Amino acid sequence: MNFEDASGYAGEAERLEKPSTPDEVSAILAEASRTGTPVTVLGAGTGVTGGAVPTGGVVLSLERFRRLDIGQGEARAGAGVLLHELQSAARKAGQFYAPDPTHNAAALGGTIANNASGSRSFRYGSTRRHLKSLLVAFADGTVRELPRGEAIDFAVTPVHRPTTTKHQAGYQLAEGMEWVDLICGSEGTLAVVLEATFNLLPAPGDRLSGVVFFPTEAQAMDAIDAWRTIPELCMLEYVDAASLKLIDGPKAGAALLIEQEHPDEDEWLTRLEQTGALEEESWFGTAESDRERFRKFRHALPEKVNDTVRKRGYMKMGTDYAVPIARHREMLANYRQGLTEIGGDGVVYGHVGDAHLHVNMMPANDGEKDRAWAWMHTWAAQAVELGGTVGAEHGLGKRKAHLLKLMYSEAEIAAMRAVKQHLDPRWLLGRGNLFPPDLS
Repeated sequence: MNFEDASGYAGEAERLEKPSTPDEVSAILAEASRTGTPVTVLGAGTGVTGGAVPTGGVVLSLERFRRLDIGQGEARAGAGVLLHELQSAARKAGQFYAPDPTHNAAALGGTIANNASGSRSFRYGSTRRHLKSLLVAFADGTVRELPRGEAIDFAVTPVHRPTTTKHQAGYQLAEGMEWVDLICGSEGTLAVVLEATFNLLPAPGDRLSGVVFFPTEAQAMDAIDAWRTIPELCMLEYVDAASLKLIDGPKAGAALLIEQEHPDEDEWLTRLEQTGALEEESWFGTAESDRERFRKFRHALPEKVNDTVRKRGYMKMGTDYAVPIARHREMLANYRQGLTEIGGDGVVYGHVGDAHLHVNMMPANDGEKDRAWAWMHTWAAQAVELGGTVGAEHGLGKRKAHLLKLMYSEAEIAAMRAVKQHLDPRWLLGRGNLFPPDLS
């Protein structure tokens, strides 16, 4: 059986299982453990690093785990529930689920596996912050409920954490860490998440959303530095001129997407004037329909990139690196240098409030592809040198597992491997994710 994720990464498995109960998952895992059969967990297939793409064995689809119960301040949801379904149900109950990854058709189990974040992580953080408990199945078939606050019951060797606001690469090991924090972001390599309890927030108050256009990239960068500390700013996203051209947007040097709760509109008029923004050309709105329109504008970018790359016969090539906020201009300069040397079509957009920009290359020939792959590695090394991370929100999966050794020392990788060995002694879950063959 053939499988493929949103990046075009493909693989094969011997069979597909679609259990609907924890007992059924337990039986499948117990049998796989007995026979030494690799198990790859599949959500909605929206990932871009090959994490849910098998390299043989069994694919375990959790699409039938569809429980969704909304309570006061929390929601209980199965791994197969889609992100937009949880967001919609929370909104109807007068509440708010904050994480908003680009693909709102992602399965919640996948968002937990990758500790997904998105544009509003600037204020609300990643998925991990919003988890109250997890129901998981371990490699041997054992099923456990893991509440927030329960520490792991074995020793780990801590690893360093970069000085970034976002980080999702490898196991973030720390003394006395909780089970929830270990499993979230482990990319399906330590346990299978079946259900989760999520924190819900009160519905936000008045919100101003906008797409602000600038004559030049430099002016947009100045605005970013000036606006990053605005109180109750939920979103600060960047779109460069090439991105605007790709989606047939207004002609401008750059754009920023913003969202603020309890805004002062007069203050925004002053901000636009002070930063040289194209005030007349910019878009603003306070209604839910406005926010949805701006979301579609922003999310049209990755969809267009994916479509363009596939039509040209290549896999998606995009970065997921983040650096300390004080170094974001240096990293953008690195990106610009690389894009010039690669040639062809490339776009820069993303979570600039967290110094986490995505660079996506769209090669039209093998020469551009080869140069892009080389620069992917160079940019990763540059991000680490600036104190950053090689993975901020997408995980490393199989496609980027080789970057782990750029980020961590041999001793730190050995500490992660020891955790994997402890919980999955036969290395069956998510084989190839995080640890390529030379690190397994």
